[in-house]
Amino acid sequence: MSHSPNSPDLAVWIERIRGREMPVFARTVAALRHIIGDDRASASALAQVILKDAPMTAKVLRLANSAYFNHSNQAVSTVSRAIVVLGFDPVAELALSVALIDSLLAGGLRGRIHVEMARSFHAAVQARWAVRRRGESQAEEVFIAALLSRVGEMAFWCFGGEQARVLERCMSQAHLSEEEAQQVVLGFSLRHLSAGLVREWRLGALAAAALDGDTRSRGPERAVRLGQRLALAAEGGWSAPVARQVLRETSDYVGVPIDTVREEVVANAAQAARIAASFGAAEAGQIIARSSQEAPSPPEVGPVAPAAVREAPDAELQLRILHDLAAMTLARAPLPEILLRVADGVLRGVACERVVLALLTRDRARLQGRVALGQGAEALCSRFDFSMEGDPDDVLDAAIDSAQACRIDAAGLERSAAARLRQVTGCDEAVLVPFGPVGRQIGVLYADRQGRPFDDEAWRAVQHFALQAGLAAALGALEPVGSRAGS
Repeated sequence: MSHSPNSPDLAVWIERIRGREMPVFARTVAALRHIIGDDRASASALAQVILKDAPMTAKVLRLANSAYFNHSNQAVSTVSRAIVVLGFDPVAELALSVALIDSLLAGGLRGRIHVEMARSFHAAVQARWAVRRRGESQAEEVFIAALLSRVGEMAFWCFGGEQARVLERCMSQAHLSEEEAQQVVLGFSLRHLSAGLVREWRLGALAAAALDGDTRSRGPERAVRLGQRLALAAEGGWSAPVARQVLRETSDYVGVPIDTVREEVVANAAQAARIAASFGAAEAGQIIARSSQEAPSPPEVGPVAPAAVREAPDAELQLRILHDLAAMTLARAPLPEILLRVADGVLRGVACERVVLALLTRDRARLQGRVALGQGAEALCSRFDFSMEGDPDDVLDAAIDSAQACRIDAAGLERSAAARLRQVTGCDEAVLVPFGPVGRQIGVLYADRQGRPFDDEAWRAVQHFALQAGLAAALGALEPVGSRAGS
């Protein structure tokens, strides 16, 4: 069956995704690529592009603090510091990857997109490991190239509409391989869509080489391709013939005995699940964890349950972030960085599921979500928009008018007091803490654990972070504003 990299239908799909389905990502790519390609571009120029997008800023900072990317283990509390610690290009590439994942996660998802995202993260971790095992220095570039090399598959399943449904039926019912089904339904392979989008968005020469280059090459693009094949092979079980063949080729590439390679590759899969969650793709992480077990198990393509494993509160991390916040406040750090660091402290330090910081508009008539972190928190942030009606019996009005912090629980609070908050959040167990200068609250910090209650220790910790936001407000770092950050 012929491949059609120059198919007219392929060109239509590239234009559709670029111009109609993902225009915001296209603009972000253009801004980041302009800076990456300018040898005279400053760190502050890159930081400003990232800071325009509050969720991107939060995720870049979270990744920059992770042991996976931050080998020096230096604390990073600002984007500028991330550039110093990780380097200019790595931070730009992380921002680019975060922008892509966020665009796809916002695009009316179906089960297949989670599968493709899982394959991408799994391939990225395996490819990075392979090139580092060879003692080469392009590990971060290889990671990003592998992560972006299935951009066409991810975008199609996200925005494919009726054609995506037809293709899924063909793949499941006609006993064709994925690529054969794609040729039948679309007239081209989704691999060619990936190659076209990589060129269109200029996502890097290495990603393009991995998609189009010589399969016999032993350069870094070979690591990208091996990462992709390992990710796919894992879905059939590591003992299957296909997996054994890829493990042999990987052993030859990295120069390590195959038994060692197998052991390390299996460990890489567990790490890939954690990395996917760090990028905000928890469902993809769960698929990696399931499909990488020793027994063959095909990837899940239906709805995926949220991760069941929850981290415990981390007092040491709380203290470190509170210290960072104190320094940022004294240095008059920008509004997005202060709020995001507060949200990060509550999310990771207090082990919450969702965190939203909301600010009053200039006329103090509405309370609107401005920064959000956690599973589904960005959607919650967009809905977190309340009129301030001055009702003393309402938890939101009381928080602003009387500076009353509230520990919401199913049994201990009058349901009517939190009725409109619960209608938006859908959660009976939560905390709501106002913050601002003394006598003039400017916003609230909302956090929940998706139904799990807050004990006294966690309740106090959330109040400490809200207090730090209030201190920043008192020193002028935070001011009520009339539009959402990043809009």
